[in-house]
Amino acid sequence: MSVPVGYLATVALVAWCTGFALAAPSRPRVLAVVAFWSGLLLNEQPFLALVWLSAATALVFAQGDVASPAAWAAVALAAATSVGLVLLARRGLRARPVLDRALAEGFGAPVRTPAPRRRDLLRTLLVPLPVRPRGVERIADIPYGDAGRRHLLDVYRHRSRPGGRPALVYLHGGGYTGGGKDREARALLHRFAARGWVCVSANDRLRPGAGLAEHLADARQVVAWVREHGAVHGADGDTVVVAGSSAGAHLAALLALAAEEPAHRAAAADTGPPVAAAVCLYGYFGAYYGMSGAETSPTARVHAGAPPFLVVHGDHDTLVPAADARRFVSALRQVSAAPVCHAELPGAQHSFDVLRSVRFDAVVDAVEVFAARVAETDGGGR
Repeated sequence: MSVPVGYLATVALVAWCTGFALAAPSRPRVLAVVAFWSGLLLNEQPFLALVWLSAATALVFAQGDVASPAAWAAVALAAATSVGLVLLARRGLRARPVLDRALAEGFGAPVRTPAPRRRDLLRTLLVPLPVRPRGVERIADIPYGDAGRRHLLDVYRHRSRPGGRPALVYLHGGGYTGGGKDREARALLHRFAARGWVCVSANDRLRPGAGLAEHLADARQVVAWVREHGAVHGADGDTVVVAGSSAGAHLAALLALAAEEPAHRAAAADTGPPVAAAVCLYGYFGAYYGMSGAETSPTARVHAGAPPFLVVHGDHDTLVPAADARRFVSALRQVSAAPVCHAELPGAQHSFDVLRSVRFDAVVDAVEVFAARVAETDGGGR
């Protein structure tokens, strides 16, 4: 008897994805992109893949289909892949202590994120898609400018609508050429809204029709919208934290750093207070598409008046190397008087915030602790 084709296909697919999640080659570029797309889901949800693989293996044994050398070879590959999935799960569990150390180092005091409750852990393992809590409502597609769907934002708020709450502005990833307001970091927005924050996730104009000046103008316009209209949704426009993923982190960093400089704020007609802090997830911190000049690179724009930063990156990121975040953090720490927290997550790939996972739950906990410290000290004690 030959190996069952369905079982072999299942094992081969899971083994392929597990291998790229474990190894994650960064060169050549084509292979780095293949590694990203192949390993992303299993890297964040190895438990479900392990259950699927175990069930498929149990089924072929129950049906008596393991009766040939080829079938036994497939079973051996499934066993080896299962070991790899366990290793991926262990990497995810290592995120929390790494984040705790990053917060403690940044704030200069012991910090410990809360341990996840068993019910929350089971929900994360069994339901990886971010599901909005019942206590949170989303007001979708609010215009903040005149560029059609690229100038729409969503507001996430608690249904009780408490007033005077801090605001979180989230900027999406996509390399400035794609993406949108309803893709990444859903679990982060849901958590903060459930805690009473008013969260805003916005689209912005994209390349090639827009450049860096337009991206920054859009981000400033979103913050200005929060300051002008946020009170209707319960937000205190004087306390705004900006966050972003990938290109959104690049934009959030530029916005946070420029917002501290009076000349740039005056040029942007921004008369509100500077942003309270910035959260950058797997961000790029170099120059914008080969442009020169300090205004295009967060690393080149660091200064003593920078707000508190939390920078989180994966050490297996094949699209934006972790070294890029290290350089930015090093430059920022040399001059900034505010807390700079930097966590490099073991085994994490780019876009680790698309799904709910043990790793991203730990990141959300860390962002919550970071933001609470910032809010308590009025911008990190600046």
